[in-house]
Amino acid sequence: MAHQRLYPSTLFDSAAFGFSQVVKSSAGETVYCSGQTAWDTDGLLIGAGDFAVQFHEALKNVGRALAAAGATPQDVVGIRIYIVDHKPDYLPIVGQAVAAFFGADHLPASTLLGVACLAVPEFLVEIEATAVIPEP
Repeated sequence: MAHQRLYPSTLFDSAAFGFSQVVKSSAGETVYCSGQTAWDTDGLLIGAGDFAVQFHEALKNVGRALAAAGATPQDVVGIRIYIVDHKPDYLPIVGQAVAAFFGADHLPASTLLGVACLAVPEFLVEIEATAVIPEP
């Protein structure tokens, strides 16, 4: 197994929240994806003012960035999620979308940060990803 997701009994069970507590990875090629937002290829914002729409579009862009490097969502070992004016009501949206995108058996380690703003005032979310493509 290239990546092992761990849920230590000494920590709370994070799977219900859409992330693994720890991901161990064997040797491979590492991919670092810049923060992805809800911009389309023309730089137009998808889902202005709608957190859920922007979150899903940002995840799609993570997938596009991974594909450009020859990686898949299952290769992702860690993500960082930046949310403008984070509210606890966003957690179910995040958890469900992350689990659907990565798959329940491939949840990455994750950090979620509430921030005051992002690079463009209309952005509500930005997602960075680190992947390790297993050696053949």
